[in-house]
Amino acid sequence: MDVIAVAAVSENGVIGDGPTLPWSLPEEVQRYRERVADDLVVIGRRTFEMFDDPPGAAQLVLSRSDRAYDDPDVTHAGSVADAVAIARERGASVLYVLGGSAIYEAFLPHYDRMLLSRIEGEYDGDAYFPEFDRDEWDLVSETQFDGYVLEEWVPTFERE
Repeated sequence: MDVIAVAAVSENGVIGDGPTLPWSLPEEVQRYRERVADDLVVIGRRTFEMFDDPPGAAQLVLSRSDRAYDDPDVTHAGSVADAVAIARERGASVLYVLGGSAIYEAFLPHYDRMLLSRIEGEYDGDAYFPEFDRDEWDLVSETQFDGYVLEEWVPTFERE
């Protein structure tokens, strides 16, 4: 199973400002949703609660507080290891990590790929994508879109 981060990140590392994105790029949001639409995603509780219509076919909500959800497509995960184990039990071929900041950072040692939409410009915000050692990652592709560049990163060394 591949563990893949998907994030929109401004030039100064901002990924959000409270419950909103500090930029408006509807095409990027559409591509993001289409990418994860048929797959299992893991998302932090606060980020999950910001969505009226959460992305992905099913969601693992990562939270230290055990919670039950009315929607059968939503499952609590208490830790990164728990989320990965649940995804494997379900036979997922991919687990998309969708944030917020602490969730991206917690999964950083586990990523097989990172798909980062580098948003043009610097923005004010209260949530940031974690710093990662670029010596441990290779930028393997860049695709230019209007207002952002989609970067694909893979670990320099194969993960165990």
